[in-house]
This record gives sequence, C-alpha cells and structure tokens, in this order.
Amino acid sequence: METHISMPGVPQPPLSSELGEAMEFIRNVPVFADIEAAELAKIVRVGVRKKYKKGSIILLEEETGAALFVIVSGKVKIVRTDDEGREVILSILGENDFFGEMSILDGLSRSASVVAITKTELFMIHRRDFLKLMQDVPSVAISLLKEMTLRLRKADSQIKSLSLKDATGRVANVILQLADDIGTIRKGRVEIDELPLQQDLANMAGTSRETISRVVHSFIKKGLVEMRGNKLIIGDYEKFKSLFM
Repeated sequence: METHISMPGVPQPPLSSELGEAMEFIRNVPVFADIEAAELAKIVRVGVRKKYKKGSIILLEEETGAALFVIVSGKVKIVRTDDEGREVILSILGENDFFGEMSILDGLSRSASVVAITKTELFMIHRRDFLKLMQDVPSVAISLLKEMTLRLRKADSQIKSLSLKDATGRVANVILQLADDIGTIRKGRVEIDELPLQQDLANMAGTSRETISRVVHSFIKKGLVEMRGNKLIIGDYEKFKSLFM
C-alpha cells in the first residue's frame, strides 16, 4: 500500500477513491467505528493489505505477535493443537472481525494459530502503529476492551457448553456461535453461508463427525434448521436459541 506522510500546515490532496473505500471498510470494524475521518485516513495509510489462499496458515501458535489483523473478506479459523496433533477450533471469524490483539497488547507470543478457510484478504496494522493509535485516540482502546470482553463472555459460554452439555447441546451451541459470528439475520431468520466442514464443526463441539451429522439431521427432521447445499438456515433463531441456551 502506498504510504503518505502528512506535514503540518501543508494542504493535503483530496482522498483517492481507493483510500476512501478503505476508510469506509475500516469504519465498519467495531474497534474503529467512532474514529474521525482524519484518524481513519492515518490508519489506512500505515496499514498493509495481503491476500491468502484457502488453507493458508496466516499465524502460528507461539510466534511473536507483531501486527493486528482485520479481515477485509473471507473467513479464518482460530485453532490450538494439543501434543498429539489434535486440533481444537476456538472460533471462526469473518469480514470486519479482527485478531492478534492479545499479542499486540502484551508483546508475548501468539496464543493460537490462524488458518484461512476460504480465500481471504487481510488488513494489517503493525504493533507500534496500533499502540500509538490507542494513545492518540482513547476511544480505540475503549472499543478494543469492549470487544475483548465480548469474546471472553463467548469463551465462557463455550467452556460451559463443552463441560456441561450433552452432544446435542454442544452441536447446537456451535451453530449458535456461528450464527452470531458469521451468520446473516433477517426478520428472525439466520443464514450461515459456507458452513465449515463437518470435521471443523466436530473440532469446535468436541465431538465426532458422525455425531455432527446425526445431530444436524435430527435438527432438520424437527424443522429447526434447513440445509441448502453448504448453507445452514435457522428459520426461527430465537426459538432455536431458547431451546439450547
């Protein structure tokens, strides 16, 4: 990305269409929602965009964290691997989501790996630039804290589901998690496009592919969900949520 340096007192050229589009995208990211246009332009100018193929490893667990990543398009999975090589999916993130914030704040190594599950484009902000931004614009730090708190609550819910619920409840919890993270809701109806592979769902629910297939099929028979190709539809989201929360 081309870098522009602003000089005090020197008139700046009008925003290019590319810069304007990038600013509109950044404005839709919750952490940057309340930032003024001048600050948004600074973020766009110091950031870098990069594309990844499906299946690409974006970050590895235990790597040193040097940047915050915002998803421009596509989806990624946040994963941890045990000593035997088994994968546990912590979450799936889509457009306007971000990751890498923990290492940005504490300077320690990454707590999980990140893998592209579709063709993905990311917007990266280096640690030094993001830390300066939080100092200059306190609302960014407040928004980041809110988002991290929300993720902690989701993590607590996931831990509760894995430890207390039966297989049906765990699969339902994963569907609800995906609905919240990457689903589209219209008039009480949620559509989850490009549903993750059954093995990925099993890794999220702490169960087997066979159990995922059996439980989802039972939900379909009961009229709770529909499958259209790789799209899962929850006809009545609030009803589904009330049954399994």
